[in-house]
Order: sequence, then C-alpha cells, then structure tokens
Amino acid sequence: MTENQRIAKEVIEAVGGKENIQSVTHCATRLRIMVNKEESIDKEAIENIDKVKGAFYNSGQFQIIFGTGTVNKIYEEVAALGLTESSTSEMKQEFKKQGNVFQRTIRTFGDVFVPIIPVLVATGLFMGLRGLLTQEQVLAVFGLVPADISANFLLYTQVLTDTAFAFLPALVAWSSFKVFGGSPVIGIVLGLMLVNPALPNAYAVAGGTADPITMFGFIPVVGYQGTVLPAFIAGFAGAKLERWIRKRVPEYLDLLLTPFLTLLIMSILSLFLIGPVFHSLEEVVLNATVWALALPFGLAGLVIGGLNQIIVVTGIHHLFNFLEIQLLANTGVNPYNGIITASVAAQGGASLAVAMKTKSKKLKALAYPSTLSAFLGITEPAVFGVNLRYVKPFIFGLVGGAAGGFFGNIMGLEASGMAVTVIPGTLLYLNSQIIWYLLTNIIAISVAFVLTYFFGYSDKMKDELEA
Repeated sequence: MTENQRIAKEVIEAVGGKENIQSVTHCATRLRIMVNKEESIDKEAIENIDKVKGAFYNSGQFQIIFGTGTVNKIYEEVAALGLTESSTSEMKQEFKKQGNVFQRTIRTFGDVFVPIIPVLVATGLFMGLRGLLTQEQVLAVFGLVPADISANFLLYTQVLTDTAFAFLPALVAWSSFKVFGGSPVIGIVLGLMLVNPALPNAYAVAGGTADPITMFGFIPVVGYQGTVLPAFIAGFAGAKLERWIRKRVPEYLDLLLTPFLTLLIMSILSLFLIGPVFHSLEEVVLNATVWALALPFGLAGLVIGGLNQIIVVTGIHHLFNFLEIQLLANTGVNPYNGIITASVAAQGGASLAVAMKTKSKKLKALAYPSTLSAFLGITEPAVFGVNLRYVKPFIFGLVGGAAGGFFGNIMGLEASGMAVTVIPGTLLYLNSQIIWYLLTNIIAISVAFVLTYFFGYSDKMKDELEA
C-alpha cells in the first residue's frame, strides 16, 4: 500500500466511513466531501493525518486542505476506493441547498452583488474626486472659482459619477436573473424599465422638484434610480417566473411568448406593487429620521449613525436628499451630514480590517479599493462586496457608525453643505468644527476596525462562505 493510498483510507475512516459519504470531489487545494452527519466526523483524527494542512466543516460539506498537486493524488486514491464522484459545479449546487435560511440568503446576496462591485468602486472614486475638485476651497488654491469650470467638463464628470447608480437597478436585475436561473438580457431590460426616463426621477422626487405619477388613482409610481431591493426582488421573481413560463409554452412559441409574458407581468408587478411598497417605506423612514434628529443627549447620532447603512442596503437612502435640502434651506446648516459621515467611515474601517487581516490576495484586491471608495463617501462596494458578505464586519461597521455618530452629535457637528462625506466632506467643516469632524471619523473608523479585526473576520469565514 502506497502512502497516498494509506492517507485516503484514513480520511474515509475519519469522516465516518463510506456510509457517511454522499459524494467527493476536489478543487485546486482541497478535498471536498459531502457527508450525511457532521457528528460522525473525527476532526482531530483528520488533522493528524499526514499531508493534511487543515480541515473544516460547513453546511454538509467537509473540506480537507492538502495543497496544490497533493490533493489531486489523494482524490484519485479516494475515488479508487469506490466512492461516488461529483463535479465541483454539482457539489456547489448541492452546497447551495445546505445551511440555514440566513446562510443561504447571505450567500445568494453575495452572488448577486459581487459581479457589479468593480463598477461601483470606480464610480465611488469618480464621485469622491469630483466632490473634491469642484469645491470652492480646492479651486481657490489654483486661483479659480466654480464659474471657471467648463460646463462641458462638468457634464462629462456627471456621466462618470451618475451612470452606474442611475442604472443600478438594471445591473442588479441582470445579476439577479443570472444567479436565479433566468435570462440575464431580460433582467437588464426589466431593470431599465424601472429607471425609464418617462418616469419621474427618484432623486428629483426626493428633492421635491418632481411628483410621483398616480396610477389607478392611488398607486404612486416613480423611477427607482439608485435602488437595490426593488430590483433584487424583481430579478428573483422574474427569473422564477421566466422558468415557470418556459416549462409550459411549446418550444416553437418559446422565443415569442416567454420574454413577452415575463416582461409584461414583471413590469406590472415591479412598477405597481414592488416599487410602490418601497416608496411608501421611504416616507416612513424619512419621518422616522426627522423624529430621530430631534432626540437629545447624542441619541440622534447613536440611532442614525447606527442604522444609516442598513438603509443604504435597502437602496432608499436617496430620499434623504430631500431632508438635507430642507435642513439647509430652513436653518442654513446640515446636522444630518455630520452623523452619517460616521456611518460611512465606519464601513470603510471594517472593510480595511478585513483587507489587512485576510491572507487572500483576491479579497485584499477587493477590500482595499472598497475601503478607499468608502473613505471617499461611497459605501456600496465595501458593504455589498466585503462587509455584508461576512456579516460581522457589517454589524461592527454599524457599531462604529453609532459610536462616531454619537460623538459628532454631542459635539454639535453641522455641515455647511451636503452630498459629500468622510474625506471630501472635510471641506464642509473648514471652520472651528474641523477637529471635531476629524475625531468623529477617527472614532467611527477605529471602533469598526478594532472590532472587526479581532472579533469580526477570519479566513475560515471566507473559506466557508466561498466553498
């Protein structure tokens, strides 16, 4: 018996014997075994087997790390003992069925949003740079004023900063259709319907310069620029509906009827049911925020700073443009900005902790740019690409936001403008408040970073999620 044959036999015995094994496959470094009962696995015995570099169990799948090259040889010997083989893609499909509802939901949420993170990172950088370059204080360094900036240049920068978020529902619906087994091109069209220029622009409605269209006398309909959940739900339902229709129409009518019926039904549901529900939610959240801003003893900062990024996840945060405009118009200052900058900075702090702690080059390459984007005021890449995928970093980011928001609120931070936070937002506090503004961000970042680094992330979490 060769050494690898012995190792294969020991592995099978340690995971509970052949009767506890459903199927086996491998990737570049790990032997992956679908098991029936976790309690039948002797993990200590596994880790004492020669050539084993680590092992972990997650939702029905037991993975043994052997390393590149070695795993191929061990797999051949394991398969030779008569176990059922499975392709990696088949096992991934089976793995998706494993775990509790929360685990499966987070995994699926990540599958939908990770592909669109790069363009959100780029857009975040564009927004941050545009915010810096168009500020009066920065222009003054070069002897310029805002009126000196070419209108065509501003238009170009608007194209750079607005496109991804204006058409975000199309990106989300496309990715949702792809993940849930529908036709991505139908998802793109459905998402574009949600932001069709014929509909009142969501940002204009939030800013009070446009009104929703009233359908059937009682349903408010607007465009859904910048939203996430309506497009996600529409993409999920649309993909399932398309598959249901495709199974029931004759093949010779499939090309004609399936996309027609899918888009017709989903456009009605999305514009007249899914969208209006979230539009009504916007009003509830806005009224609740106005109430929270009036809380004493720093509680406004604690509550809003802690909850703001949850609202970002829903995609309805653009409604606060209206609140900030009202605050500036009525009082000349914007205390809301001083609080939410903490929530933004904290998510960047959590993402930075993940970037510095992980040994994965791929995750570092995602987390570092996402962190920079957050520090320039755009948290979507950090939230959807990093923190929310591993849950704890997102939660600790909320804690950091609450801590920073509490401090900023206690110190009475009031911005002189709106729409920029963290690094670009510094330009809104170039007065006696600048020290308190910087400390607010430092506190938010530090709390989120420390909690995430020591308690919120490990590469084991990454391995389990990405199995």
